[in-house]
Amino acid sequence: MTYPLTHIDPSAKIGQNVTIDPFTMIHGDVEIGDGTWIGSNVTIFPGARIGKNVRIFPGAVISAIPQDLKFGGEKTTAEIGDNTTIRECVTINRGTVDKDRTVVGKNCLIMAYVHIAHDCQIADNCILANSVQMAGHVTVGEFAIIGGSTAIHQFASIGKHVMISGGSLVRKDVPPYTKSGREPLTYAGINSVGLRRRNFSDEQIADIQEIYRYIYQKGLNIQTALSEIEEQIRPSLERDEILSFIRNSERGIMKG
Repeated sequence: MTYPLTHIDPSAKIGQNVTIDPFTMIHGDVEIGDGTWIGSNVTIFPGARIGKNVRIFPGAVISAIPQDLKFGGEKTTAEIGDNTTIRECVTINRGTVDKDRTVVGKNCLIMAYVHIAHDCQIADNCILANSVQMAGHVTVGEFAIIGGSTAIHQFASIGKHVMISGGSLVRKDVPPYTKSGREPLTYAGINSVGLRRRNFSDEQIADIQEIYRYIYQKGLNIQTALSEIEEQIRPSLERDEILSFIRNSERGIMKG
């Protein structure tokens, strides 16, 4: 369903039961899935790939070219997964030659005034609260929750099931299953409330707590802590996820 004063490029691919409100601009090379609602005064630029049952509120700008002086006009995309909500005045830039796409996963809530820069990769079921400002090439794991007015440095990695306090400055990588806050950003325990809500067992939560005691509370350097964890903590998906994340961290992990 479209209204007068809405402009849709003839080459745009629009699914079934899509509603596009007045004063919205849909450019060419855009795909919009079934059941999606797009509010007034939204601009959808070329390269947008929007899933099913997405809600995009007024003032959002999706798939504008990157704010990156190295961008050379390459054909890239900005992808939004099914059932995701994009609130007012959110800006999501498309990718560059680095990853070719910017991705927001399924079932995410992106609150008002969030900026998601080029080549960011946000997994499913994430929540970005109001005015989160995300530089380019950031990765965010599934079920992460990032508090309002948080600023995230380019190339930073945020693990799955993480909770970051509002107003934080994320300069280092944030390992999975943790809570963080303060300035500089510091480990504040594991996200036990979130893990219980997602049906992690008491045994799994206890193992994760013990892993982070080695990393942050025993006075060990990182390499020694990781070796001790492999020797002392039984193998599990959570243990291996934490070890892999830290070993692959390019920026180093947040303080303890």
